[in-house]
Parts: sequence; structure tokens; C-alpha cells
Amino acid sequence: MNTSIDALEVSLGIGVEIHPSASIRGLNGPAKRICIGDHTYIGADVQIICDDFSIGDYGKIHHHVTVHGYQSCHIGHNAWIGQFTIIDSIGGTKIGDNCGIGAHSQLWSHIKFGDTLEGCRFNAQKPLILGNDVWLVGHCIVGPIRAADKSMALAGSVVTSDMEYNQIYAGTPAKSVSKKLGYQFEDIPLEKKLENLTIHLEQSGIGYSKIQLVASIDEVVFDDFEVSYFSVKERKYTKRCSPQEIAFMKYLLPEKAKFVPF
Repeated sequence: MNTSIDALEVSLGIGVEIHPSASIRGLNGPAKRICIGDHTYIGADVQIICDDFSIGDYGKIHHHVTVHGYQSCHIGHNAWIGQFTIIDSIGGTKIGDNCGIGAHSQLWSHIKFGDTLEGCRFNAQKPLILGNDVWLVGHCIVGPIRAADKSMALAGSVVTSDMEYNQIYAGTPAKSVSKKLGYQFEDIPLEKKLENLTIHLEQSGIGYSKIQLVASIDEVVFDDFEVSYFSVKERKYTKRCSPQEIAFMKYLLPEKAKFVPF
């Protein structure tokens, strides 16, 4: 892998792909820690300028994304970050598992520019926290808010207030439109989820030799190191890194199903 990573501590998972034009470093020299999970892709001309940066497994950071700031930026598993997105971590940024950030979005954790000596009142920083399964559809501008799990902002939203669980937001400033549009996620019975996942496995052509689909953690055999168990209720799997497991994860992502390791 011919890429530019300048850090005192580097952890790269298996199957990581980083475009040669990407640059990963600290603000003023080497970063303290860079951690990139298994099978994560970082595209052309991505700039990660952050002293403490991590992203989980199966992430995708598309071309010309910029991550910048002097506090930590931590991103969970199965992230999808569209091209030309800006993620600011001056106030600290944490993005949960299974999050999607559409192209040309801007995520900000600070506001500062006007001279405080001259009396400018706008100089602040605050953590930006996105929960799990948060989806910013695209061209969103997001301030240092807290977005609860499964919340969603439609294209072009300007989000200045916290987002509530499973609510859909739109507009400037963004307001909940769930009374009109419903919620991002609807309830599906566990049995139906397992049935649908079974169909996905069959359609993938990968086979059952190394993969076992179960309804819940009660059916998982954790000391079976030859088989990857996918538990539908918990949305987790026993990570064994077999070729079949990796192929199934890639087949499911991004829109069919997302699982994270136990």
C-alpha cells in the first residue's frame, strides 16, 4: 500500500484500501493515533488531519473528504461517507455504527472566526455526536448536535438542534417531518427479519458452510471458531474473517443489512 500516513501509532486492519493520493497525519506533524478497521476504503484525495482518528470495519470514505480538528474523531463500523464531505473535530466528533453521511455534507463541532478582541460573541466548540444508524442523506449542514439512533436528515437539511430517535428531519433549520412522512425505520417481526436474511444468503450464492443465521444471541456458539454466526436480533456476528464471511458482509452492505462484531 503506497499511501501517506504519518502517525506515531498506526493500526491497519486486513483488507484496508487507501488511495495513494490520500493524506493522513496530525495537525502539526505526526498524528498520535490512527486506527483503520478491516476492509475499510479511503478514496482519492481524502485528507484526514487529526491527532486521534479511528474508523471501524467496512467503512467507506469517498474521494475528497476532509476530516480536520485537534480533538478526536471516532467513527464506528459500516460507515458510508460521501465525496466532498467535511467532518470537523475541533470540538470532538463521535459517529456511531451503521451511519451514512451523504455527499457534500458538512459536520461542524465549532464556530469561530470574528475577532473576540473586537467583541465578536460567536466563539465556541462542542462535541458532535451521532448515534447508531443515523443517516444524513446529502448536502446536509450539521452543527454540534446529538443525533439519536436511527434519526435521519433529508437532503439539504441544516441541522441546528438535537435529533430524536428514529425521527426524520428536513428544512432550514431542520424540523421533524415524521408526522407527515413516518419514521426512518418501521417495526419488522424477528421471524420475518430472519427469513429475509436467509433469502439474502441464498441469493448471494455464498452458501452455508461457514455461515449460520440465528434469531438471537441464545443460539450463537461462541466457541465455534469455524463458523460465523449472524444474530438478527442483536445485529451482531462472530467475526471469524473467513472468505465466506467477508463476501457476505460486502454483499449485504450498504442497504440490505448491517452487522457489527460481538
